[in-house]
Amino acid sequence: MILFEQIRTLVEQARGRAARAVNQTMTETYWHIGRLIVEEEQGGESRAIYGVRLIPELSRRLTLEYGKGFDESNLRNMRRFYLAFPQQIQDAVRLESAPSTSKRDAVRAESSEGSKFAILKENSPIPTTSNAASSP
Repeated sequence: MILFEQIRTLVEQARGRAARAVNQTMTETYWHIGRLIVEEEQGGESRAIYGVRLIPELSRRLTLEYGKGFDESNLRNMRRFYLAFPQQIQDAVRLESAPSTSKRDAVRAESSEGSKFAILKENSPIPTTSNAASSP
């Protein structure tokens, strides 16, 4: 039935656009969370002492407020994500929102320090412990 196929195509396209929009927003959000953690660490008490308390406390409070997704390892990944890509995230997010077949080439990127992260990945927010590559 032609009508069914037309509607199916519209729904599938809308779902794809929605997933990309969510992915873009979550990528930007995780990058900014990492930025805020780094800035707080740099402006806080002695880095060694303060850093030991900062992430566990943030994890505890964010998990109480929002549920899972903010465990200590995810917050550390967000921090590393920002440190690895302090400028490039803006370009990566623009690439994700642009219609292009070259997006597949940008699914994994390597920072200047050799850290690898899944920057752009269809249908899943990133970075997380499960889909971020090994870190330093």
